[in-house]
Amino acid sequence: MSIFVTGALDQAAMTSIEQTFHDQQVARWLIFCAVVIFAMILLGGATRLTNSGLSIVEWKPLVGVIPPLTEQDWQDTFDKYKQFPEYQKINHGMSLHEFKTIFMYEYLHRLLGRAIGVLFAVPLLYFAVRRRLRPGLAPGLVILFIMGGLQGLLGWYMVKSGLVDNPRVSQYRLTAHLGVAVAIYAYMVWLAFDLLFARGEKSAMEPPPYARWTLFLAVLVYLMILSGGLVAGTDAGFAYPTWPLMGNSFIPPGLYATSPTWLAMFEDITTIQFNHRMFAYLLFVVLNVSAFLVYRNAPQGRGKLAAILLALMLMIQVLLGISTLLLHVPVVLGVAHQGGAVLLLTATLFLSHVLLRQ
Repeated sequence: MSIFVTGALDQAAMTSIEQTFHDQQVARWLIFCAVVIFAMILLGGATRLTNSGLSIVEWKPLVGVIPPLTEQDWQDTFDKYKQFPEYQKINHGMSLHEFKTIFMYEYLHRLLGRAIGVLFAVPLLYFAVRRRLRPGLAPGLVILFIMGGLQGLLGWYMVKSGLVDNPRVSQYRLTAHLGVAVAIYAYMVWLAFDLLFARGEKSAMEPPPYARWTLFLAVLVYLMILSGGLVAGTDAGFAYPTWPLMGNSFIPPGLYATSPTWLAMFEDITTIQFNHRMFAYLLFVVLNVSAFLVYRNAPQGRGKLAAILLALMLMIQVLLGISTLLLHVPVVLGVAHQGGAVLLLTATLFLSHVLLRQ
């Protein structure tokens, strides 16, 4: 009898080891995809800051993979661009060489989006066929795949808003496009954390009472990123390149000076920048206090590390934000600031996951 019991235990142990190995494989794949999505977000920021997003006036999901190859192809593509308001009202007289530059930003952005679809779909199919996905994981991965497809459609929906008489994309659609990209990234990272830091029996205890609060911190950082999308979509970052004052005062004139008043939060550049600053001050206080409390109360290990990483990333992001503003939003700093926001969200998610799942 003991021989059968021992054999069953050995088999269970082998199954557990095999599942852990498969979890590590899937987690590494998810992290790789998340890194590529992070690069996609950075490239999207560069595309926006260089005003390149409207350079491709067609949406061809399949044949659009091939860029213009001959000089005649480039001229034909340029001629199509000339038929739209951005060229006629903003870039009239642009040379073909200048057009190639903005075209390549948008082209690479779209190409990377297609590549992400392949990098996600093919390994997903492989892991599913080989039965390497732990029970309950497949629905989340399918949701990510669907979100990725919808994100591509949303990107074209955003571009279409600028191919009209007013050649600039809707800040609402741009913010939604950014928000979905960050949501995909965040969900992917969370699933990877689940696989990498599986909860062991010894640590299977109730999370500390402040653990759920850290999820709210992640929501706040996400909302801050959406606020940054409105800033980018309206070019509000150029309005007051001063700090800590906005012009000559902390509270600038003209706040919420629209009818209806609430519309100013989304369309008035003074109000949008002011709100973004106030949100940043709120986060600076709340995240620092939270990191301090977690560091003081968490046991040695990942909890303290997560608190330190959060405080460090917050400080870097603050410095990036102030520098970007004072230097009139140079492309490199603007992209770094957008990337810093995503890394700050990552640090917040890591802190939350450590406290909730360990």
